[in-house]
Amino acid sequence: MKAAVIVFPGINRERDMARTLKLVSGRAPAMVWHADTALPAGTDLAVVPGGFSYGDYLRCGAIAARAPIMDAVRAFAAAGGFVLGVCNGFQILCESGLLPGVLMRNARLKFICRDVYLRVERSGTPFTRGYNAGQVIRVPIAHGEGNYVADADTIARIEGEGRVLFRYTSPDGTLAPEWNHNGATNAIAGIVNERGNVLGMMPHPENHVEAAMGPTDGRGLFQGLVEHLSKAA
Repeated sequence: MKAAVIVFPGINRERDMARTLKLVSGRAPAMVWHADTALPAGTDLAVVPGGFSYGDYLRCGAIAARAPIMDAVRAFAAAGGFVLGVCNGFQILCESGLLPGVLMRNARLKFICRDVYLRVERSGTPFTRGYNAGQVIRVPIAHGEGNYVADADTIARIEGEGRVLFRYTSPDGTLAPEWNHNGATNAIAGIVNERGNVLGMMPHPENHVEAAMGPTDGRGLFQGLVEHLSKAA
């Protein structure tokens, strides 16, 4: 799998993501600067990592969404290329028009940094083929603006089309307000676009892939992508 990690000023999770991609795929990703105008030839996966692009001024992700490289990412996605946005990357994908909705301030207006539980809603996608539908995984979050919001018609559409891939739940997979850490609509933690090749999620699966760190539940996402792309090659 040939991956490219997009780097913006203020992004701080690019090295975590690069390490994970190399560990799982065996190949170090290209690091692509925000002012570049093209992705490397042969890219299979473009990743927009977490952090605080441009200091989160204006709105989280709003400035990064207008960076030159994002035109290339949009064109890549339109051609069927796979795109993953994590945390600030999710915010950037929404601001870029690649995903619907927006990420607002957490319901209690506090930055949250802790492990959370996610229920995998579907396993029949390239991003979730490494899991079973209904499986609960444990991964970290670290954000102040992770409250996913969209208008009622958009929520109905993405729910009806099965585009919600991850939700915040209890350890046994139960939906409850106390486990919806940021107040996201329908406890949404991650969604895909209509075509299914662009995923945005607030939690950080890249930080739970090595046994030395504890849980390895995030590894399934990356391993599934590697397997899918190897079969498609």
